Amino acid sequence: MDKLHVVIPAYNEEVNIEKVAREWHSIIENIGGDSKLVIIDDGSKDNTYKILCNLKRQLPYLEPLTKYNGGHGSTVLYGYNFALDNKADFIFQTDSDGQTLPSEFWRFWEQRREYRVLIGHRRRRQDGIFRVFVTNVLKFIIWYVFRLNVTDANTPFRLMNGVTLKRHIVRIPKDCTLPNVMLTVLFISSMEKVKFLPITFRARQGGKNSINLKRIVAIGKKSMCEFITIKRSMKNPSSAEAS
Repeated sequence: MDKLHVVIPAYNEEVNIEKVAREWHSIIENIGGDSKLVIIDDGSKDNTYKILCNLKRQLPYLEPLTKYNGGHGSTVLYGYNFALDNKADFIFQTDSDGQTLPSEFWRFWEQRREYRVLIGHRRRRQDGIFRVFVTNVLKFIIWYVFRLNVTDANTPFRLMNGVTLKRHIVRIPKDCTLPNVMLTVLFISSMEKVKFLPITFRARQGGKNSINLKRIVAIGKKSMCEFITIKRSMKNPSSAEAS
């Protein structure tokens, strides 16, 4: 039986977290076996982790974790490495704000043996023009640095084969700002079998968005440096593995 880990980072999501956990737990229940719903609290200042711990009594497949606050990227990587350490056959990642639909997961799961990586494509986004603009800028930067035309590199709705993820995650710095973007670039440049599927992407279902213009500019600057570093490592794989 395939072992799936659904990885969800969470920061100050006390408004959304119970609903999100229950919805995604039903997916894991249907798959069964040793699969887990792994929700990682990124040092929240509210009751996110407390709610998760209480839910654990009702949701047997739920694995609540907590860590120091390091940002979305480091929390995603923490979850991926936890899943790999626990020998998950497949790792799926989404976010805790309720913008994605668990019902759309099954289209991905049904194709898990045909593709090494399946990534959601947010065609009709409902989270505002500004977010769409940021995604388009990111798409241009990826083309400029890597000469890759990527459909939607940072979507928080992706199913990855565990062996494939393990092969590429070693190139990603632990403090990487946008690890999903980096992984997407590595998957495509390494000619892994990747497929993009359209998904629904709703507005945030509650709570406050922690991203603002100042943070986006800071993330953009740091990410550009990370892109260049990854680009160099792709030209010289042996030195990247040695480091």
